[in-house]
Amino acid sequence: MFWVKIQEASFDEELPNLDQKIQENNCGALVSFKGIVRGYDEKDPLDYLYLEHFPEVTEQEIERILQRAQEHWGIRSAIVIHRVGRLNIGENIVLVMVSASHRKAAFEASQFIMDYLKTEAPFWKKEFFQNGNSRWVEAKQSDIEQKKRWALS
Repeated sequence: MFWVKIQEASFDEELPNLDQKIQENNCGALVSFKGIVRGYDEKDPLDYLYLEHFPEVTEQEIERILQRAQEHWGIRSAIVIHRVGRLNIGENIVLVMVSASHRKAAFEASQFIMDYLKTEAPFWKKEFFQNGNSRWVEAKQSDIEQKKRWALS
């Protein structure tokens, strides 16, 4: 099962059912990553984030990322849920779940998916700070560098 969902609502209530769905493939490893909104950027305290996306295009791009992970690591299943809209500090923002026959493939594929979500998926993030300022977030050089390790053929 390869599944992508973009939504405004939290996904915490969906987690128990997702574990069962993704493990139906008799996999040997299941890796999950849940990203949470931090309270700071580099120095200024955040009030909240606002994420926008390009409907249908965003889902297609994430599906392409999952397909690349499946082709390279032979993963059995992958789920990506990404939230959009207003996200407060401490709320979940992204969920990546990957199942594979072996742990190394599951770990590496989930890291690959997250690195590509951070740099390739068409999301636009605006930070709103407690001091009243706001700014659109640009790709971080560290995220771009991290993605370079996945020079897949």
